[in-house]
Amino acid sequence: MDFLPEAINQYVENNSEKEPQLLNELNHETWEKVLNPRMLSGHFQGRVLSMFSHMIQPENILEIGTYTGYSALCLAEGLQKRGSIHTIDINEELTSLVKKYIAKANLSAVIHCYTGNALDIIPSLNQKFDIVFIDADKTNYSNYYNLVFDKVRQGGYIIADNVLWSGKVITPEENRDDDTKALVEYSKMVMKDKRVQPLLLPIRDGLMIARKL
Repeated sequence: MDFLPEAINQYVENNSEKEPQLLNELNHETWEKVLNPRMLSGHFQGRVLSMFSHMIQPENILEIGTYTGYSALCLAEGLQKRGSIHTIDINEELTSLVKKYIAKANLSAVIHCYTGNALDIIPSLNQKFDIVFIDADKTNYSNYYNLVFDKVRQGGYIIADNVLWSGKVITPEENRDDDTKALVEYSKMVMKDKRVQPLLLPIRDGLMIARKL
């Protein structure tokens, strides 16, 4: 969901870093071949994730919700030389597409893909993460946050996508579906957590950023 007029969105893209060619190819292939292509981060949000990664210069990143790998490739742009990304998705049908573009980017040794339930996989990861990017099933956002929190280094970031949920988060409570309710509760939980500095950015469908104190 984009909240700005299309002309403004286009102006923003025109005045931001150009979408890298490989990501442009993945963008187009996702829209041509994959179900629900609007789940893709896309040009502008991808450049935002790349900028965050360059600013933080992470050693380890955890992504919950790979989809077609676009956001993982964006986040990889700011990794330290020996850095790594661990990305989890439950949909094995997308694995070959994801790995194809990871290989095209020469990042097969850097981006590690896991297929399965993130709630089962996360406890098996022993790394300390500088960035955790949550972009998976909305009803488990709070569970993911609680599972990863101790795995995030002090000063690290937990970033959750879609927290505005096409504006549904401000609809009357009785009209909210389960995903909307879960996202509202997630934002409330982060806001109440004294262990983090929270910031909700109205970028695309909303990014909730929590910096671990």
